[in-house]
Amino acid sequence: MKILLTGANGYVGRRLLPELLSQNHEIICAVRDKNRLGLDKATLQSVTIWEVDFLEEVSYENIPQDIDVAYYLIHSMSASTEVFDTMEAKAAENFNHYMKHIGVKQVIYLSGIVNNNTLSKHLQSRKNVEDILYQVNDNVTVLRAGIIVGSGSSSFEIIRDLCEKLPVMITPKWVLTKTQPIAIRDVIQYLIGVLLKEECYNESFDIGGPNVLTYKQMMQLYAKTRGFKNWIYTVPVMTPKLSSYWLYFVTSTSYKLAMNLVDSMKMEVVCNDNRLQKILGIKPISYTDAIKLAFIKIEQNLVISSWKDSLVSSEFHHNLSEFIQVPTYGCLKDNQKLKIENPEKVLENIWTIGGTKGWYYGNWMWQLRGFIDKLVGGVGLRRGRTHPTHLDNGDSLDFWRVILANKEEKRLLLFAEMRLPGEAWLEFRIDEKNVLHQIATFRPRGLFGRLYWYSLVPFHFFIFKGMIKNMARG
Repeated sequence: MKILLTGANGYVGRRLLPELLSQNHEIICAVRDKNRLGLDKATLQSVTIWEVDFLEEVSYENIPQDIDVAYYLIHSMSASTEVFDTMEAKAAENFNHYMKHIGVKQVIYLSGIVNNNTLSKHLQSRKNVEDILYQVNDNVTVLRAGIIVGSGSSSFEIIRDLCEKLPVMITPKWVLTKTQPIAIRDVIQYLIGVLLKEECYNESFDIGGPNVLTYKQMMQLYAKTRGFKNWIYTVPVMTPKLSSYWLYFVTSTSYKLAMNLVDSMKMEVVCNDNRLQKILGIKPISYTDAIKLAFIKIEQNLVISSWKDSLVSSEFHHNLSEFIQVPTYGCLKDNQKLKIENPEKVLENIWTIGGTKGWYYGNWMWQLRGFIDKLVGGVGLRRGRTHPTHLDNGDSLDFWRVILANKEEKRLLLFAEMRLPGEAWLEFRIDEKNVLHQIATFRPRGLFGRLYWYSLVPFHFFIFKGMIKNMARG
């Protein structure tokens, strides 16, 4: 079967792709930027990549043909707090133009559960996308899910952050809202199970796990499953804005995502029917089992995808290929180099930088910079890294984004996503003479950008020299 997978580098898309390949389907991955798809060489050779931005003007050049099924996994909730619904509608309309031209047999869309007549902006947008897809495509299957529980999912990571960091919580009253979480592996089962299944055409199905829980109960069960206790007290005085700030500062979520999540958390999200569970013969995993399975992946460093590696975790939404060529004109640089004796070990050091390991020198200064960044609305150091030793193009790495990770070329290039009066790159490279190069590049924006750089020169002198010296130790 020939399948188009949109959102192939998103959280669900990266989980779905290997399962589809294991069933010998022919996969076309639709992504905005092929440089950040983050697949190993074997997988890259097994798929076709279609580089397309569904928010841009429709172009039929290089469009794939003879598609049987298209998965629509595109969401824009973290891109904006105001116009994400307009963006999602435009993307769906452009998707329709492409699908009408191709003539697909089935479109499968992962949406959100709709229980109320009055919906949050997030859920209303999901419903609107459903309606748009139904307008043009003959056979649409919509799967409506609530909270998805799995290693790396945004909902799971938020609950994890809250419970692990705050044994005592003063929470807003929306934590008493009911929801029906579902394990990521069950979501994948449903997505694959409806493939070209005629009784699922032109139908919308709710999908959920076996447990209906409040957010408070979810956090309490998380703590119990992990072997500790937490105390949660609810108050009626937390406004949505205050709640959003609370999530933003305590968890790894962005402020835009926090705002939209809080808006939706006031709505009850419970399945109205279990038809699809019976049709496909799926026995869903309990919430506590989903937590245990997530931690098996986490503890074995087998997390396939994380929402933090998606561009939704960023304040920037550029095509990363724009930054792969580090500029020289009008830039300020700190260039360090050091002869090394053990390039293999040093390369390993480069590939494990950041996250819990830190930045090899002055970690307290990096943490202070991350704290300041978060205070001014940046990403801070909260994202860490998904895997302790592996990096892919497009991965988040604390407040950096991996632009290029090429072990064969012994080169790692990072682009800064912290709040800056300009743009910044950090490059590590080992040349053929076993010389380690560490180059920090800053392209200032106006006079303030230059003042910012020069004010930090005394700190750079110690930080960058200390970094390369400690990193070069084999």
